[in-house]
Amino acid sequence: MNFDKVFVLTDDNTYKCCLPVIKDVESVKDATVITIPSGDDNKNLESVSHVWQELSRGGATRHSLLVNVGGGVVTDLGGFAAGTFKRGIRYINIPTTLLSMVDASVGGKTGINFEGLKNEIGVFCDPMRVILDTQFLKTLDTNNFLSGYAEMLKHGLLSKSDMLDELLAYDMDKMDLDLLDKMIKRSIGVKKSFVKRDPHEKNIRKALNLGHTVGHAFESFAMEQKSPVLHGYAVAWGIICELYLSVAYFKFPSELMHRVVKFITEHYGKMNISCDDYERLFEYMTHDKKNMGDKIQFTLLSNIGSVRINRTITKEQIFESLDFYRDGQ
Repeated sequence: MNFDKVFVLTDDNTYKCCLPVIKDVESVKDATVITIPSGDDNKNLESVSHVWQELSRGGATRHSLLVNVGGGVVTDLGGFAAGTFKRGIRYINIPTTLLSMVDASVGGKTGINFEGLKNEIGVFCDPMRVILDTQFLKTLDTNNFLSGYAEMLKHGLLSKSDMLDELLAYDMDKMDLDLLDKMIKRSIGVKKSFVKRDPHEKNIRKALNLGHTVGHAFESFAMEQKSPVLHGYAVAWGIICELYLSVAYFKFPSELMHRVVKFITEHYGKMNISCDDYERLFEYMTHDKKNMGDKIQFTLLSNIGSVRINRTITKEQIFESLDFYRDGQ
């Protein structure tokens, strides 16, 4: 591919741990490296402004390329920076975390957090390529591995195959990378099938928001409390609440819900919330991008792979799901 200049975006961690893996590759060995602070709390206007400034200082044109090497923060923010700089330059994602491999780097969603809300500002802008290599996962810590695994669980729930059973049975202690490689491909395949049918999330792509209406509320609430949690943990907890609502509204199999909830509780623990926090969590849900007017809309299931999008749930039922999250199972 022909570009006048190549830039590589990393964060503090991937600069040290992941950039050395690709630094001698011919196409990027002379690239200008841009680095942002790591962590979701740095997925903000200040960081994206820094990227724009460095692209400008480096002489980037509309014929330049940005290569994003990192997790979801880097691929989301880097994609947004590329999609908006000079009205759009091309970019490639090289995801280095499981979360980014199976979710953030695929599908063309880019963005940053704003005013305490997750991914509040962003654009749809597809990368030219997404390059996956599980060797990056060898240095990934357990918490970040589990964060990505939660999105794979979501994909398993959205798939009509035996994928969910395989995910619930995977041995986290032995970490079979060859098997994981196959599971990642299957997981990405589920996401791509929805994205291909609905690139800009007007309809069925909303299925991929399973667990995210409540999950993003957990995530934003934790950020507000100055105790941030990893995205996948919040999504896993959101799945608990939304499977409860799926059982209540659409007769999702109760036994299967309990299997998934048991797996999530054993591996992800729970956020410590009380009834006094429900109103604030509900307030965060009212800002969800899927909503129509003042109606909070959920993605729920009637069975594995049987999706019900745009479902309006009452405040009382939402609070019941939070009760189940705290006390049930």
